[in-house]
Amino acid sequence: MKRAKGLTVALTGLMACAALIGCAGPEAEADPHTAVPDRFTGQQLEWKDCGVPKLDEAGAQCADVTVPVNYADPQGPTLTVAISRIAGSDPQRGVMLSNSGGPGGEGLDFMVDVGKAMTPEVRARYDLIGMDPRGVGRSSAVDCKWPVGFGLHSAGLDAVGFAESVAMQGDLAARCAATEGARLPHITTRNTARDMDVIRGLLGAEKISYFGTSYGTYLGAVYMQMFPDRSDRMVLDSAADPDEYGPVGMMQAMGPLNEAAFDLWADWVAARDAEYHFGTSRAQVREAVRALIGQAAVTPIRLGEYEIDEHWLPVVLFVGLDSPDQYEMVARQIRTIADAAAGKPAQPDETLDSTLGFVLKARPNDNSSQMAIMCGDVATPRDPAFYRRNIEAARATQPLFAGFTNNITPCAFWAPPVEPATVVRNSVPALIVQSTGDTRTTYDGAVALHEDLSASRMVTLQDVPIHWIFGRYPNSCVYSAVNTYFRDGTLPADDMTCRAD
Repeated sequence: MKRAKGLTVALTGLMACAALIGCAGPEAEADPHTAVPDRFTGQQLEWKDCGVPKLDEAGAQCADVTVPVNYADPQGPTLTVAISRIAGSDPQRGVMLSNSGGPGGEGLDFMVDVGKAMTPEVRARYDLIGMDPRGVGRSSAVDCKWPVGFGLHSAGLDAVGFAESVAMQGDLAARCAATEGARLPHITTRNTARDMDVIRGLLGAEKISYFGTSYGTYLGAVYMQMFPDRSDRMVLDSAADPDEYGPVGMMQAMGPLNEAAFDLWADWVAARDAEYHFGTSRAQVREAVRALIGQAAVTPIRLGEYEIDEHWLPVVLFVGLDSPDQYEMVARQIRTIADAAAGKPAQPDETLDSTLGFVLKARPNDNSSQMAIMCGDVATPRDPAFYRRNIEAARATQPLFAGFTNNITPCAFWAPPVEPATVVRNSVPALIVQSTGDTRTTYDGAVALHEDLSASRMVTLQDVPIHWIFGRYPNSCVYSAVNTYFRDGTLPADDMTCRAD
């Protein structure tokens, strides 16, 4: 049972609201930075070819939007937000903005995949808008010049490994402060929501519809809180609890789910021991992987251009275990790493090279934008001992992932956020879509968001360990609910449960 959350909401300044569908309710906030100058709201967008094959093949066009770095100082420095548009043939509903997750995920071509999940009737009704949020991708991107690509990694197996983690994360934070300087505190979700509202106005829309997945559900919920009267048909797929958002609560919630997903994967691998040679039972597969991580702690595993130690091997597992469609891929990857550890000739395949290049080599660039957004959104504990205690407390039930999901992050060394975290409590209608086995955003977190959005409905995909459903994991029941809502604005009469086709 989720805790009662309403006690934390301030009661002053509340106003009565008529009982109309779409009314924001008394809890919606007023944004203190809504007076955006004409030089932003009146700019002319220059649409051009995107130069991205996936987008060009879809007939998309791209444009750059100029926005303030700091909406509290709109006469100050600016930055660019890159957007794409796939025009609808009969855009009756106007525009649908989107976010692919992360935070820090590039989203210019995201709606190509999402659009394929729409029925032709729904697809025709919207201009689909992709976006690289501020600080990301082709927008004015954060680049902290990190020596690694990823700001999240495992603490290792002992006090020595944890001390290495603390030093590494402190160094990553210091590099961001040194390279990004004054604009770093303004790479936040609240400012991205403000950017979205500038984009809404430039596209000539009174309201926006929206599809977001993972972190994109948090961004969507923040937009609904800040701009309730400008929110139309909002779909939040694989949803985050806004009260737990950030690198502590959100990461900790992933630990048990990733251990459970590993068990499902281990069962799959054990049934194919003749191919992968990790054992014929779940326990044997677990022990083989645990021993591999222990070996990497003593001597990092050399694989091609990479050295994989106990900080990074759990990340490889984590990256792959967010979909049952990837079990074979993960099995190949871990087999390759195990062969390299045994001194056998081994080279990473394309998928493993991509993962290792992303987390270890900052290729093509680092993912410091993820940390910039999360650390800029919410304050986190600074005492390393807090994280060390959590790791050790979780090891008994999370032997593979406790050190990853409870570890210290660069946020422990970050400057405090310039704005308070957004409290999401409103009655803007929305459709929340969630699988019970999601290893990234938990089912309990989606239920919590459902409680916070009092006019929302929730569609549950039962017993499937998938993260991001609509556009990634075809399911007739889920797809029907989403398409119906986007088509005519009809939410399910009650919450509903779907099962795998």
